[in-house]
Amino acid sequence: MLQGTTDGTLTVVTDATFADTVLAADRPVVVDFWARWCPPCVAVSRSLAELAGEFGDRLLVTTLDTDENPATARTYGVMSLPTLLVFSGGALVGSTVGSRPKSHLRLSFARHLAG
Repeated sequence: MLQGTTDGTLTVVTDATFADTVLAADRPVVVDFWARWCPPCVAVSRSLAELAGEFGDRLLVTTLDTDENPATARTYGVMSLPTLLVFSGGALVGSTVGSRPKSHLRLSFARHLAG
């Protein structure tokens, strides 16, 4: 069972819930590392909410506030925001740093579902 709360269509993860929600997930997981003071993060968040609806149960889209949860950001070397990390089977399998159009994100995520 997934841990964490949901913020619309995005699942909120924290340092405390990251392992259970992301690493133990039964499907690929996108983690959006963001902060309130980051304007590009807002645009990416909107796109992620829409994509979460499009991908449905095939992909879990999560969000992690780096100001409130710095340990996970440090663990994965997140240096710029927004950063999107993709995990599958508990392993880091992809990343995107910076704001990207929704079409780019859609293609990037779809690659992790093929196979």
